[in-house]
Amino acid sequence: QVQLVESGGGLVQPGGSLRLSCAASGIIFSIYAMGWYRQAPGKQRELVATITSNGSTNYVDSVKGRFTVSRDNAKNTVYLQMNSLKPEDTAVYYCNAKRTTLKNYWGQGTQVTVSS
Repeated sequence: QVQLVESGGGLVQPGGSLRLSCAASGIIFSIYAMGWYRQAPGKQRELVATITSNGSTNYVDSVKGRFTVSRDNAKNTVYLQMNSLKPEDTAVYYCNAKRTTLKNYWGQGTQVTVSS
């Protein structure tokens, strides 16, 4: 049984930081590409950042220079360090693990709210 469990969300003021974690189980974590997506109210889910099995990263333009994705294969965990947060970063953040079209798994999401 595959499980992806996100944590670390919460309420933060503009300009603040949060670190999201996603702990995976039930998969060979090291061979999966991992990603963070987000969905704001009334909007479609969008890709935020990805990290491949060999550590290559990719970011949506709106978070470049502010967010950093990383992984710890020994802990089966992927992280998203979010700095200089803006109100427009407010969304539910989802962890994704993908190996193939069929081996594509999602976490339950964690709420991030950026507000003063």
